Amino acid sequence: MSKKEKKEDIENEEVGTSQTETTEVEEQTVEEKLQSQLQQEKDKFLRLFAEFENYKKRTSRERIELFSTASEDVMKTLLPVLDDFERALSHIDEDKEAEELRKGVLLIYQKMVNTLELKGLKSIKTEKGDVFNADDHEAITQIPAPTEDMKGKIIDIIEKGYKLGDKVIRFPKVVIGQ
Repeated sequence: MSKKEKKEDIENEEVGTSQTETTEVEEQTVEEKLQSQLQQEKDKFLRLFAEFENYKKRTSRERIELFSTASEDVMKTLLPVLDDFERALSHIDEDKEAEELRKGVLLIYQKMVNTLELKGLKSIKTEKGDVFNADDHEAITQIPAPTEDMKGKIIDIIEKGYKLGDKVIRFPKVVIGQ
């Protein structure tokens, strides 16, 4: 072999080695790109999955809330009827001759209240002498307090308040002392 041929062989070997190294580097780069793409796709999948789970939970909560308050309109329309029953009972109590009538009205009133309570209606407990709270009561008017300790407290209850589940559908209407 001549010197020229030996020199060409050495150059060819060097080129082959550098091509092999280049190919290995390219393969590593491609592999790294594929790994990064795979990681990005996994992240996208996890985010999408988490988003879907949150959607399912939210719609489930909304559905439960809708069912619990679906009868709100019906309850609101029945509240004046309850008020009328209570007024009738208070007037019948004054008339001692209408004892049988009072028993009948009371029976119907209790049946109606029990039925509405089964559907989630609850009366808000408000007593005369309670401290007035604007978040929990609706003040109709203010009158001079009969005593000094009744200032800022409830003097009279005009209408009872009601809740449907945990939601207030009518605040108690009260008169407060000033």
